[in-house]
Amino acid sequence: MGLYPEIEPYDQGMLDVGDGNRVYWEVCGNPRGKPAVMLHGGPGSGCTPGHRRYCDPAAYRIVLLDQRGCGRSTPHASVYGTDMSVNTTERLMADLELLRRHLGIERWLVWGASWGSVLGLRYAQTHPGVVSELVLTGIATGSNPEATLLTHGLGRIFPEAFERFLAELPEPDRTGNLASAFNRLLESPDPAVRERAARAWTDWETAIIPAPPRSVERYEDPAFRMGFARTVTHYFGNDHFLGEGNDEGVVLGDTHRLKGVPGTLVQGSLDFGNLLGTPWRLHRAWPDSELTVVDEAGHDWGAPGVVEALVAATDTYARRQAARPGLTAATRTARPAPAPRSRCRRCTRRPRSRGARRSGGRAG
Repeated sequence: MGLYPEIEPYDQGMLDVGDGNRVYWEVCGNPRGKPAVMLHGGPGSGCTPGHRRYCDPAAYRIVLLDQRGCGRSTPHASVYGTDMSVNTTERLMADLELLRRHLGIERWLVWGASWGSVLGLRYAQTHPGVVSELVLTGIATGSNPEATLLTHGLGRIFPEAFERFLAELPEPDRTGNLASAFNRLLESPDPAVRERAARAWTDWETAIIPAPPRSVERYEDPAFRMGFARTVTHYFGNDHFLGEGNDEGVVLGDTHRLKGVPGTLVQGSLDFGNLLGTPWRLHRAWPDSELTVVDEAGHDWGAPGVVEALVAATDTYARRQAARPGLTAATRTARPAPAPRSRCRRCTRRPRSRGARRSGGRAG
């Protein structure tokens, strides 16, 4: 079992979310199905057709959106002068709520990868009652230690790439908040300075997060490269706009707010985020979650084993809803899901499968 077949949206539009921003959205699958919203990574990667394929289109009403400043949303972060002060976590969550109401959805499953897992977790914590389940991969919580690991920390593992990365910065900025330092360059009025900074940042991303060619090739698009680097450094350099929390960070510190929300966590064993124990700590603090670790997979939700676990999760949640009274006949025609994993809520480990189809790689 791999991804569901490629499909096209049956509805799409541009939602005016205020602050001069318009957010692209689309819906595919079953108009009467179980609602699910897919949150891409980055921040600033944008959604892809691959995001449509993790949910059964016969069972789900699948919603995709490009978060502020990326993909088909406007204005794009790659455009110099785009106001990034209105691109924050709080505003992204407000956009989700505006879209949910626009589409007439009461509750939806939230699927998130990488940054999308941070956004999905915080959205569920701060908007009780609107998230039916969470399915997360490439787990992150937006804490300062995570951002430090992805900049300074991994320099010890990739010293040559790290030296090239630092070389783009002025000497005094090479020991502090590297994301903030790069963001200052990306806000420079000199386009040559902005371009060198964007290239240095995405070269570092490529060095520390091995990904399939299709995922790496996106950095060759100048608009994607600039918008992505500018957005990521904007968030990393500002504590992901999550506010001050305890030593674990705001999201992990507020895990108690997820009580009663079922969650599935799927993590590659080779994901560098595991060096901080983030997925395990989140699972331990969230009794309603299940954690599956996939051997030989990294920060890639198109990897064999990861795909199967994610699809199994959305299939299981669709089947549980279809078993409840009052649902439409169309929803009940969903493809039968595989038997659910043990309900003991303990951490499970899933070996890498060799036969899965890929999604096109890391989404940001």
